Amino acid sequence: MLRTQPRYRIEDHALLSSTASAALVLPDGTINWACLPDFDSPAVFTSLLGRPEHGYWRVGPAVPDGPPPVADRRQYVGDTLVLRSEYDTPTGTLAVTDFMPAPDRLGMVAPRIVRIVECVSGVVHAASVYRPRADYGATAPVIQRASSGAPWLEAVAGADTYWLHSDRDHSVNRDRVCRATITLTAGESATFTLTWGPTRRGAVAAAPERPDAYAELAATVQYWEEWARGCTYRGPYREAVVRAALTLAAMCHPSGGIVAAPTTSLPEWLGGERNWCYLYVWVRDSALTVACLLRVGKTEEALRWRDWLLKHLDPAYLLPIYRLDGSTDLTERVLDHLPGYEDSRPVRLGNGAAGQLQLDVYGELVDTLLLAEEAGLPADPRVDELLLALVRQVEERWREADEGIWEIRGPARHFTHSKVMCWVAVDRTVRLLERRPDADPALLLHLAELREQIHADVCERGVDTERGVFTQYYGGQALDASLLLIPLVGFLPADDERVVATVEAIQRDLTEDGLVLRYATEQHAGANVDGLAGHEGAFLACSFWLAEALEAIGREDEARDLFDHLLGLRSDLGLLAEEYDPVARRHLGNYPQAFSMWASVDAAVRFGNRPAPWVFVPEQAARTSSTAPARTVELAGQVSR
Repeated sequence: MLRTQPRYRIEDHALLSSTASAALVLPDGTINWACLPDFDSPAVFTSLLGRPEHGYWRVGPAVPDGPPPVADRRQYVGDTLVLRSEYDTPTGTLAVTDFMPAPDRLGMVAPRIVRIVECVSGVVHAASVYRPRADYGATAPVIQRASSGAPWLEAVAGADTYWLHSDRDHSVNRDRVCRATITLTAGESATFTLTWGPTRRGAVAAAPERPDAYAELAATVQYWEEWARGCTYRGPYREAVVRAALTLAAMCHPSGGIVAAPTTSLPEWLGGERNWCYLYVWVRDSALTVACLLRVGKTEEALRWRDWLLKHLDPAYLLPIYRLDGSTDLTERVLDHLPGYEDSRPVRLGNGAAGQLQLDVYGELVDTLLLAEEAGLPADPRVDELLLALVRQVEERWREADEGIWEIRGPARHFTHSKVMCWVAVDRTVRLLERRPDADPALLLHLAELREQIHADVCERGVDTERGVFTQYYGGQALDASLLLIPLVGFLPADDERVVATVEAIQRDLTEDGLVLRYATEQHAGANVDGLAGHEGAFLACSFWLAEALEAIGREDEARDLFDHLLGLRSDLGLLAEEYDPVARRHLGNYPQAFSMWASVDAAVRFGNRPAPWVFVPEQAARTSSTAPARTVELAGQVSR
């Protein structure tokens, strides 16, 4: 008897990606989210955030009535992003293989989704139900057959045309829903391909060249398996690390931009307002993604990312978020026609945080630039210029209040983590410039003094002296999960009494069922620092940070138990959303989330005996910098005095 499931959780979705765009697939074979040709292009299937009328495409067993069956088995094919789902029907077994073609040898990406149905045994009746709805489900495209007579359906919606090619004709009803049914016997198969193209004006649009689905499948499998073989991690968590790394690579656009997640507005709390659009390039998130990939031996994405930075960043006016093309119009708007995932409104595009001051971004960015050079990327004078411009901004602005790593919508504050990451920016700049044989000693001494000044300020103003713990912001008493990073970035050694007390306080007072909250929301405290109503789930990346921090302070057994528990929260395909509800035991937030995936890899690498992070020793750093060799090119004038 076929199993059915009326409602799907966030973690039930599988990810398909070409590295330029993405789609999500449910266990019943429904694609309910897809953006073509890029991650931030308008979705053509948006029922993830609404209802079936907002667009979907299901390929699987034909079902005359009732909900479609759930796959009995599904998995990625080896170390790839090719999904294979199998359905056991009363008359035979049907397999569906879904993928988006990987980049070719020139880095070009076909804006296409390919679906192959195959009868594994017996006789099966397969169906394709195709309901495109452009512009995030708002527009029903005009659908007609290709004039050539080939089995193409052309769906035109404004500037976008979607071409569906199949081995069987689809019928089109008055609601613009397209259906095809195929009967297959053992060994027989059929293909469906959906290709995006720009709408041609003033002429009859020619259908794309007929794709070779099987050749593209072979090339895609080869691409991802070769990519995975390049991962250098060989520890006990290799399966989890490789799957997470593949997922991160899936969000690395060929242009060099890296999206935070391939979705928008999946809620951080069901029915709440904490629904944000993550289809863009967060400088912080992209830097941390690149750092993670570098730690497992992948440099291609880092080189493209660094080139993207050099092309698009204005260090004198660094924004926290950019579009994939480097543009900065991220005006936040609400899609009122969509009811949201499980009625969680609003559904948003754009992101108001783009105009915020987030001082921690300087630290993550500079830290990764240093790590990239350590990993073998060639030194580039443009990178040195960027670093000096960034550190000049840090010197000018580190004393300002900001919105911090969590992008609060409440009043700006002097967040302790932001100040720590300003210290990281200066520290890593010093370390990188010390590698240059012609470094200016006066400049290095000046930066070393700035580093010590920030360090002293944090230790004086960011600590609750009564409890001996670091606080969320200067003068406050609240905790914040970002404080777990203090020993991990080398700001203080892990055995520092304030570090140990902070880690233990967060574990005791800022967790639910052992998982870490970013900070106390209104449900837990009288004042809500983020300016938003309601609660949110436990933040998965912060929970991995706690595992790392526990290991750093010597509580190895607890750390590994927590880490193993977190790995057990992954979906059946090894994916993680942004947050987790430990009561309802389900994922929350945008999915899959780069922040969660890279944090899982970093923790796995640490438990695989990663070298200890840099630890700051102020007096030694000052002595080292003051004796650095002279630099022939004058740089000191580029840093404010």
